[in-house]
Amino acid sequence: MSMTQATIRLTVNGRTHDVNAAPDTALLYVLRNDLELNGPKYGCGLGECGACTVIIDGMAARSCVIPIEGCVDREVLTLEGLGSRHDPDPVQDAFIRENAAQCGYCLNGMIMTAKVLLAGNPHPSEREVMEALRYNLCRCGAHIEIMRAVMRAAGQVAEAQD
Repeated sequence: MSMTQATIRLTVNGRTHDVNAAPDTALLYVLRNDLELNGPKYGCGLGECGACTVIIDGMAARSCVIPIEGCVDREVLTLEGLGSRHDPDPVQDAFIRENAAQCGYCLNGMIMTAKVLLAGNPHPSEREVMEALRYNLCRCGAHIEIMRAVMRAAGQVAEAQD
């Protein structure tokens, strides 16, 4: 049951947005429909597949189950906020270089989850990468390429921090 609409101020990708929506509206819908940010995908709507993953205050979060009222005074980062086509984030660059996609639907969640992992652990083992990504579903079987991309990104992130 939706509440009445209100103006809610969100900070997404470093920019402030005033959104007119019910406070219990899922963040995913505001990102895609109001802010036209299509990196986060609608997958399951239950927070289980990872396609809608964003980063909120440095933590990976499933935007399909987070109400926008829970994002006030927090920093939301979407795939579009990581880098650009001409200057991709190291994680995005690694996914491109490793051709870590077939259909591409899971990539948003994989990249955003990998970004959070590498921010906290710039030298993960393959086992740690597998553990971090285990709740992000990929149906087309690009798992080997995704693992290679995250390990490549780990090398790039570690070099940048050294």
